[in-house]
Amino acid sequence: MTTVVASDLDRTLIYSASAAGSSDTELVCVEVLDEHPQSFMTAAAHAGLARVRSASVLVPTTTRTPAQYGRVQLPGGPAPFAVVSNGGHILVDGVPDRGWRAGVQERIAAAAATLAEVVAHVDGLTDDCWVRSRRIADDLFCYLVVETASLPRGFVADLTGWCADRDWVVSMQGRKIYALPAVLTKEAAIAEVCRRVGGRRLLAAGDGALDAGMLALADDGIRPAHGELFDSGWHAPHVRVTANFGVLAGEEIVRWFAEELS
Repeated sequence: MTTVVASDLDRTLIYSASAAGSSDTELVCVEVLDEHPQSFMTAAAHAGLARVRSASVLVPTTTRTPAQYGRVQLPGGPAPFAVVSNGGHILVDGVPDRGWRAGVQERIAAAAATLAEVVAHVDGLTDDCWVRSRRIADDLFCYLVVETASLPRGFVADLTGWCADRDWVVSMQGRKIYALPAVLTKEAAIAEVCRRVGGRRLLAAGDGALDAGMLALADDGIRPAHGELFDSGWHAPHVRVTANFGVLAGEEIVRWFAEELS
């Protein structure tokens, strides 16, 4: 029986130094940007993930763009399948599947407001005193990097309501606030990967609102004791919560995957 393991990356499997939390555990760097270490796993999680890969089809599943995902070096080399841009791309041996991307663009065009409309609205609401940068990702969605301490009260709720009326969704993950078309989902891409590989069981992990659909789709899932889903109290009967938070939650997630695959 082929098991697909779909896992979010940032703050689920891998952690920035600031998100890792205090721990004396040995860390392994899995991402470097401009010669500076960016993301880490515990040594135990790094070794364990190699074992998970040998027993399943591991599908890194992330809102990162292809270029951002390409910086991450997980044990065992590039995964045969990866879901990036929140489902905007399925990478097959590192190469974007053009047919999948074309279908995504058609679904967005048929169901949602345009990216240009949303970007213009967001730009009209924001102020450089609390926005560190504005980004358009993969010509699919946009996000802000903000100073959370200076974020105006009610900004995220107001943007969420405006976007909902236009078939877009909003997610805040750490210092990043994302606005995405509602039809752009990780779970749609994961379902397609499962179809292609003949996956009969799906295990999933994620910490953010954009992971909720993927967790709901899974036969069994796990989420860390931190992040957007934890803060909102989101739960499902088949999704457990780690006992640990920070980088140790990532280690616990990998250990759970391995136990489920044994």
